[in-house]
Amino acid sequence: MVERESLIEIVVSVGAVFLMLAAMFAIGSSYGAANSTLSPQGGQMLVWVIVGFILLMTAVGVALAYMLNNSDGNVSA
Repeated sequence: MVERESLIEIVVSVGAVFLMLAAMFAIGSSYGAANSTLSPQGGQMLVWVIVGFILLMTAVGVALAYMLNNSDGNVSA
């Protein structure tokens, strides 16, 4: 059976990935041209989504590390 902490990490990480994929799909739908290329504005938006994803995953990692640690500094088992 999967431990509680591992399950929380998996759910949060998969949720963040789905959020990024949804944003990428929305950008592709909104800024895509007729010949299946991405407009320059769409490319910039895509770069910002990737930067946002990196920052989001950093924040999630720090938050999970803080929340899943015991008060004595040891990782909970």
